Amino acid sequence: MDELLFKRCNNELDDLVSIMTNNTWEYHSDPNPSSEQIIKAFNNGWYHEDRETYWIENHNEKIGLIIIHDIEDTIPLFDIRLSTKHRGKGFGTNAVRWITDYLFRLPDKKIRIEAYTRSDNIAMRKTLSNCGFVKEGYLRNAWENKDGSVSDSICYAIIRTDWENKEQTPIKLNDLPF
Repeated sequence: MDELLFKRCNNELDDLVSIMTNNTWEYHSDPNPSSEQIIKAFNNGWYHEDRETYWIENHNEKIGLIIIHDIEDTIPLFDIRLSTKHRGKGFGTNAVRWITDYLFRLPDKKIRIEAYTRSDNIAMRKTLSNCGFVKEGYLRNAWENKDGSVSDSICYAIIRTDWENKEQTPIKLNDLPF
C-alpha cells in the first residue's frame, strides 16, 4: 500500500469545498453538502474551533479528510471521509491507525478515543474493529439525517491502556440484567 501523508488543513477552502461537494457521503447526516454550506461552516470556524482538521494525501493528491472533534478534551472523537474512488483500498484503516497513534502520543494523555458511525456503515465498523476499537454501544434512532430519516448508530472506542498493550479488553455491557 502507498504511504499516506496527513497534513494539517489550514486555509485551503477551495480544496475543502471540492472534496466535500464532489463526493457523496452516504453515511453522514448530509450526503451532499453544498458549496455554500461548506464555506459558511469554514468561515464560522467549524473545521478549526475545538477541533483539528487534516488532509489525507496519497501521491500529493488530497484523497480524504479527518476531523478530530473535542481535541482539547481527554476523550476526543473523529470523523473520517475518503473520496469515493479511494474507498475500499485500506486507506481508512491507515487513517484510523494514524489518528489513534497521533492522539495517544499527545502530551496531554488522552484517556480514550471515540467514534460513532451509522449501523449500516459496515466498512467503517470493520475498520474500527480491525484498528483495535471495541463496540461499546448500539444507539437506537440516534443519527438524524438531512432528509428527515433517523438511523441507528454504533459507538466504538479505544482506551489508552488497550492501545499501549495492543489488546482489546471486553466491556461489561451485560454484567447486570438492567
